[in-house]
Amino acid sequence: MEKSFSEKCYTVLRKVPKGKVTTYKEIARALKTKAYRAVGTAMNKNPYAPEVPCHRVVNSNGNLGGFASGCENKIKLLKKEGVRIENNRVVDFEKVLYKF
Repeated sequence: MEKSFSEKCYTVLRKVPKGKVTTYKEIARALKTKAYRAVGTAMNKNPYAPEVPCHRVVNSNGNLGGFASGCENKIKLLKKEGVRIENNRVVDFEKVLYKF
């Protein structure tokens, strides 16, 4: 049986290591689609957190974007992994960006 779009998103996201972030756009690109918003929806509904680290997904400009359990929680999880956050943005975004 073929995986759902959300399951495909989670499979891709599992590849992002601690200390790195990726974007909704990068995940969509890895799946050969432009359905960035659908990726966001999948992240919001992620039943596998934290094994599937949706806290590592941010906007393409380095802004944190949303998080189902709140931005403060997202910041806490990212900081714990060594990702620096200032003013709801990832510091040195290009250096910590994970591309597939």
